[in-house]
Amino acid sequence: MNKNVIVLIVIVGIIAAALATSLFTVDETKQAIVTQLGKFIREVKQPGLHFKIPLIQAVHKFEARVMEYDAAAAKIITDDKKHLVIDNYARWKIIDPLKFFQTVGNEFGAQSRLDDIVFSEMREELARHTLTEIVSVNREQLMKKVAEQCDKKAGDYGIQVIDVRIKRADLPQEVTYSVFDRMKAERQRIAKKYRSEGEEEAVKVRAQTDKDKTILLADSYMQAEKTKGEGDAEALRIYAQAYEKDPEFYSFVRTLEAYGKSLGKGTTIVLPFDSEFFQYLSPPKKE
Repeated sequence: MNKNVIVLIVIVGIIAAALATSLFTVDETKQAIVTQLGKFIREVKQPGLHFKIPLIQAVHKFEARVMEYDAAAAKIITDDKKHLVIDNYARWKIIDPLKFFQTVGNEFGAQSRLDDIVFSEMREELARHTLTEIVSVNREQLMKKVAEQCDKKAGDYGIQVIDVRIKRADLPQEVTYSVFDRMKAERQRIAKKYRSEGEEEAVKVRAQTDKDKTILLADSYMQAEKTKGEGDAEALRIYAQAYEKDPEFYSFVRTLEAYGKSLGKGTTIVLPFDSEFFQYLSPPKKE
């Protein structure tokens, strides 16, 4: 091969390598800064193909999307002196690549700084509130305040904190059982109270029922006696009328009724035969 051709190929290779190292691409999910010998030159936020001076200039790329920071669970003390184990997370993004690069360098350094900031603000804010407020009442407002305070401090590192949330708030393991025992005792106390109130109400209902029963029976007995008395009075009136019409026949009928009641089968009565009771069974007297 001709010596000139070899030289030409070498020159073309060097130029191609220089062009390759002078061009770089930025993805739509990334942002970058260009430094020259460690000194900031420019910021690149537009995706596409870009140019840099090879060997002299360097490109540092960073995530442009929202990222999530998941903190390790940590203990805090509330305003009412209750211990809580808080498991929280934060969403954040890089808004100033240069400041981010100069202060924390990379995402690992950013996570470390966020850990300090978020935990510090979380502990400080929650310490001003009671357990009930944190768990159920004002959690939304509390987290909004924490996020705002974290965002202010994170701005020094070119970071925007978008949101801070509590995933879970638990009591420490060492007090969980004692709290459970207290809750169980409280529920048993309430159950005993309900049972006592129910028994008291049942006694009242039974007493009222017995009272109503007694009154009902008394009224029924009174009505029965009244009806019976009226029946007896009516019977006496009828008997009296019958007696007035024919006393002899009345006496005869009443005597026969007495016979029917007293002289049943197997009945033995010892009376003089000429007694008044047997007057209608005795033979007529001879005149």
